[in-house]
Amino acid sequence: MPSVKTIRTVFWEDGAVVLLDQRALPLVERAVICRDYRQVVAAIKDLTVRGAPAIGVAAALGIALGARSLTASTPAEFRAAFATICQQFAASRPTARNLFWAIERMRACCDGALAALPAHPTPPSPGRDPFAHLREVLVAEAVRIGEEDVAANCRLGQAGCGLIPAGARILTHCNAGALATAGYGTALGVIRAAAAEGKVLRVYADETRPVLQGARLTAWELLREGIPCTLITDNMAGYLMKKGEVDLVIVGADRIAANGDTANKIGTYGLAVLARAHKIPFYVAAPLSTIDPSLPDGGAIPIEERASAEVTHLGGTRTAPEGVDVWNPAFDVTPHELISAIITEAGVIRPPFAAGIERACAPSSLCGRSPIP
Repeated sequence: MPSVKTIRTVFWEDGAVVLLDQRALPLVERAVICRDYRQVVAAIKDLTVRGAPAIGVAAALGIALGARSLTASTPAEFRAAFATICQQFAASRPTARNLFWAIERMRACCDGALAALPAHPTPPSPGRDPFAHLREVLVAEAVRIGEEDVAANCRLGQAGCGLIPAGARILTHCNAGALATAGYGTALGVIRAAAAEGKVLRVYADETRPVLQGARLTAWELLREGIPCTLITDNMAGYLMKKGEVDLVIVGADRIAANGDTANKIGTYGLAVLARAHKIPFYVAAPLSTIDPSLPDGGAIPIEERASAEVTHLGGTRTAPEGVDVWNPAFDVTPHELISAIITEAGVIRPPFAAGIERACAPSSLCGRSPIP
């Protein structure tokens, strides 16, 4: 595994979930310390933590945090209360596959540990918690999910590095870096690995309206890494391609269907169309936990719609007239026909994607579970 310059996005410390507040970047670096699981749910909703893998890790840690405060006298009571916590996380954001995968993994961990307990345990002596070990098992599992995410991203970066030519000029959209994961990044993980080999000449970062994840977050990460970065507005990408200044496009993903259709930050589909028109490779980088083989195609991917204020205001200042109608989908779906390859920690999946995804997921517990109803 390559050495990792860690940006600590989401982690467990002293019995709390600690999040790097991505709403404040790039102007202020501050931590949000969550000592109640409901604070983690709120942080996922309001984009304090964002990016599909990071949301999954945050949910796992938040569930473990909630489990530490559950009161129950029987395994059945514990399981019911635990399920309520999981449902609250499941309702936080609908599109990111990693969120539901992490919840299912935490539920499986809980079920396995509860199965080892007697259905009607002997009443505990005063001060003794019959579920103390279970609570620590859940914390350990959540921490492990975060550690595995960093390791997977490092492998993903190495797998995708071979696709990057020497002197590459790369265009990326939104933020798929360490900030969107537990560390290292997906699309930026590939860029980091390629930069370490001296392959990257320049990265063009779309500003990514309306929340400006590219301008605020991707540019911040690349500058920290010393990787040459040029910020552009979203509507400059086509002209940049026409000028011959882009060798490839690489983006992350929030959910990938069984046929390779990919949901990612709004604007990704347009980039894929532009890349095809200019004969430029278009790559998606995502861990296996982003793949949802239970969905046959992108038409089944739920697309989150967010508050109109994200479009009508910028930095708290209104930029659109009062009363204007707003449509604000947070994601769009890129058809698999426009994708050159999908880069995962298990290797590069090439068309036809359905067969490749099936092979990649067959031996793995990292994909294949259905979302929580």
